[in-house]
Amino acid sequence: MILHLKKSTPVDLINWLKEEAYARILEFDSYTQAVTTKAFKEIPEFLSSFVIENWTFETDIQLASLDYTEKREVSIGQDKIGGLTKNIHLIAGPCSVESEEQIFQVAHKLVELGIKSLRAGSFKPRTSPYSYMGMGKEGLELLSKVRKETGLNIVSEVRDATNVDLVLEHADVVQIGTKSMYDHGILNACGNSDKTILIKRGFGTTLQEFVQAAEFVLCAGNENVILCERGIRTFESKTRFTLDLCGVAYLKHHCNLPIIVDPSHALGYRYGIIDLAKASTAMGIDGLLVESHPNPSAALSDSAQQINFKTLEILKSEIKNLSLALNLNLT
Repeated sequence: MILHLKKSTPVDLINWLKEEAYARILEFDSYTQAVTTKAFKEIPEFLSSFVIENWTFETDIQLASLDYTEKREVSIGQDKIGGLTKNIHLIAGPCSVESEEQIFQVAHKLVELGIKSLRAGSFKPRTSPYSYMGMGKEGLELLSKVRKETGLNIVSEVRDATNVDLVLEHADVVQIGTKSMYDHGILNACGNSDKTILIKRGFGTTLQEFVQAAEFVLCAGNENVILCERGIRTFESKTRFTLDLCGVAYLKHHCNLPIIVDPSHALGYRYGIIDLAKASTAMGIDGLLVESHPNPSAALSDSAQQINFKTLEILKSEIKNLSLALNLNLT
């Protein structure tokens, strides 16, 4: 249950909610917000006179629920997605920062194409301990240099709680990847920040679990959260994962957070990225996250799924045409 309480609500009643209903408390200008466990269904009589509004839910998808509030508007740099904006924001860049030359090649190409957000990992959570794991702090410093020289928004991933503060310092949008989605240290640190947080769905994660990860950030006080569908593991072996557009439909219908799609990780191969990007755009999503590299075959991580600059240019052109047909604004 979500309660909006009068600012005059006594401290002992707030403490009762914390202890008996496991409530998370946030203070706003005109009310105190208490978010309780879903099992809390009835308001005690001694509390009722302090309740302004209340909402009950069948699951712990609460702050992210469309039953609570209309679709939220979230900033990516100077652009906004979600809400009533009808914007679709294109984010592109390599899987990893590999060198100053490589990342500036990408940055200059994005500026040339009118793409405003660069994604690149400096801390890379990998499945194999023998894979390239990024440049770490040095990579983040390069990304800050890119932002200063080009004005691009920086989207970069946090690997674990030991580097979350560094990523929060350097990135405009902090990406919580599929392997880190359950890390409470990351979720809590991001919840205590005002940075925009992009949470990628775990490849073995239900939609309920996915949105509950966002609830950790929301109930800590950070309302700037974006959900990213990036494919789930199924019985299919011809593609890396399976892009769950049924899940995207569910999120659009039930959740108030902006939704973007990452076709690169879903397919795992560059040949179908444009098709999946167009299919996702046709659903009226809020953004796309696409991996692009100056020389994909030589990329140090996820080389098979990264597209070259020519393909990125074609993708942007086709998404722009489709966006116009759907009355969306490509930003």
